[in-house]
Amino acid sequence: SLQKWVLREISNFEYLMQLNTIAGRTYNDLSQYPVFPWILRDYISETLDLTNPAVFRDLSKPIGVANERHARDVKENFEDPTGTVDKFHYGTHYSNAAGVMHYLIRTEPFTTLHIQLQSGRFDCSDRQFHSVPAAWQARMENPVDVKELIPEFFYFPEFLENQNGFDLGCLQLSNEKVGDVVLPRWARSREDFIYQHRKAL
Repeated sequence: SLQKWVLREISNFEYLMQLNTIAGRTYNDLSQYPVFPWILRDYISETLDLTNPAVFRDLSKPIGVANERHARDVKENFEDPTGTVDKFHYGTHYSNAAGVMHYLIRTEPFTTLHIQLQSGRFDCSDRQFHSVPAAWQARMENPVDVKELIPEFFYFPEFLENQNGFDLGCLQLSNEKVGDVVLPRWARSREDFIYQHRKAL
């Protein structure tokens, strides 16, 4: 499949899905769920210009150091001079079961699994996945949040809609009700977001 990818016989999406499969990742195990990278860094422009390299994330760096400021913190984690703390780069993982439920909170069975994980209720609204631009901003501002994406960001617009009308509460600062996921300004609809995001990939 590497050869097919190099010869452009399969798309980046197909190639990444095959890599996930080879790595033992599967939709049947939330702790080993397929993982896809954040590929863009422009979630605020009115239009998405895919001819401009500046709209793309630098994929040579892990998401935890996509923001240069965090690179120093990650280095410090690994170089504890006292030797009392085991060396580590990141305190959390870029893909885990809670992260999958975080993104898919509006879609069953993930809604029920999320509620079970949170002791019978939805997590605090401010911690929920409520906006694509805000999620990217969190990666840039919060060194602890190193979640990558899931394949659904490239083919499944329904996960961005609160079709079942779940009461996900309100955001503390704006008192805005959490409902459908807020899209980047360049996306005219959920379907358009998926289309442009897949095109970017």
